Amino acid sequence: MNPIDNVTSMVVFARVVDTLSFTEAAKSLQLSKSSVSREISQLEIRLGAQLLNRTTRKITVTEVGLSYYDYCTRILSEVKNAERFIRHFHEEPVGSLHLISPVTFGCQCIVPALNRFIANNIHVNIDLDLTDKPVNMLEDQYDIAIVIDREPPEHPLVKPLIDVTWGLYATPDYLQPLGNIETPDDLPRYDYILFRGPAHTISLPFRKDKQKVDINVRSRFRANNSVALMQSALAGSGIAYLPNYIARDAQASGQLVRLLPEWRMDTYHAWMLFQSEHTLSSRVRHFADDLQQQLHRELG
Repeated sequence: MNPIDNVTSMVVFARVVDTLSFTEAAKSLQLSKSSVSREISQLEIRLGAQLLNRTTRKITVTEVGLSYYDYCTRILSEVKNAERFIRHFHEEPVGSLHLISPVTFGCQCIVPALNRFIANNIHVNIDLDLTDKPVNMLEDQYDIAIVIDREPPEHPLVKPLIDVTWGLYATPDYLQPLGNIETPDDLPRYDYILFRGPAHTISLPFRKDKQKVDINVRSRFRANNSVALMQSALAGSGIAYLPNYIARDAQASGQLVRLLPEWRMDTYHAWMLFQSEHTLSSRVRHFADDLQQQLHRELG
């Protein structure tokens, strides 16, 4: 006798014992009454024991049937627990979440979101790779990759995250003796703190309505990290060209002032890349939604 053959019959038998009615058991299991009766009869034959006493008026459970019923209920309980586990797997974040992000954007924007996510989802473990190297989702097994670029990445599963706008920032003390800076044409004579490029001179783009202006400025301090540029600006070394997420807190506290805020400058976009549809587990979907909502509140 193969025990697997008895599993369905055990479910039927347990429901008959619960209801003491073939008719009610059949209704609850969405089976015909004859199917329920056949399952019980075949189960008794396979077991070589009578589980139920049947009369035209009522059903009673035999002594061996009561003992067998205890085993059936234990198995059904485990089946329900297994179903509950799968349901929670899809509904409640659980397991490991692997991410990769650019260093500065990750430290400033992704890590705070991850800290909140960890606090609210105790069954999730985080593995974050902070690097500015190019991302290859076909080779790198990350659940989510954060990419910042002007154009959408060439990847089948991409979700927009937030726009990353750039602007010019300086301390009030640095600006105070300079007089009013009212147009982009007023900028070239000042000192600039710029992201490292191939030359000390850079052309800064300005857009307002239909006006487009490119102004050449020269840097006295260059670095390959925006946090370092902001620290130099806070020290009063010049006017820094920074992404909005870097300068946000210093601007809110009054430590930095945005120059020419009515003019638009460079705009990049942050994107979330996912491995594939079938890897979009609950933890991936929940964090992606949380991150997008949080950054839209703070930077949108």
